[in-house]
Amino acid sequence: MNCDKKDLLLYAITDRHWLEEESLYEVVKESLDGGVTFLQLREKNLSDEIFLEEAKVIKELCDEYSVPLIINDNVDIALAMNADGVHVGQSDMEAGDVRAKLGPDKIIGVSAKTVEQAVLAEKRGADYLGVGAVFQTGTKEDATEISHETLKAICETVSIPVVAIGGITHDNIKELAGSGISGVAVISAIYAEKDIARAARELKEETLKIVNK
Repeated sequence: MNCDKKDLLLYAITDRHWLEEESLYEVVKESLDGGVTFLQLREKNLSDEIFLEEAKVIKELCDEYSVPLIINDNVDIALAMNADGVHVGQSDMEAGDVRAKLGPDKIIGVSAKTVEQAVLAEKRGADYLGVGAVFQTGTKEDATEISHETLKAICETVSIPVVAIGGITHDNIKELAGSGISGVAVISAIYAEKDIARAARELKEETLKIVNK
């Protein structure tokens, strides 16, 4: 499965911190109804057994919407439930090793903060890059901001799609215009909102105005 850059337009990352009364399935469905084009299932605190069961159910849901589902970090879970791919950070398994485990047809995303990291990730077989934090974010406490100049330089240097991540909201997304990104990755801008479908729909409209067509 190749990574089509239009699939990366509105990239949602799950976070059960925002669930409140609803199940993860329900909030993901609402976000897909709103137009999310790519989903990353991110679970840091679940056992592998529970994570695997959850991932299988979310995969069926994503398949109904023809939206790729990738797993954060956990290559074994991705393999076990036949996810569309995996996203890894700089401190996780290196892209070439992930490719060796997953095979040629899966999507591999890699986090990058510098041009050097971006170039290396592409060389090792990454299909897209997640670059950030482009704004201050409360979701990842260890996330340091990168300048918009760096974001633009990465987009200009690599030939694979780049997704901006970190602190992106409906209000500040316009600042990313002209950077060369193919999409935005968000957590709270969708899942912390009362009306998740509407938040996704409005964010998608804003993203369409600023992406690298």
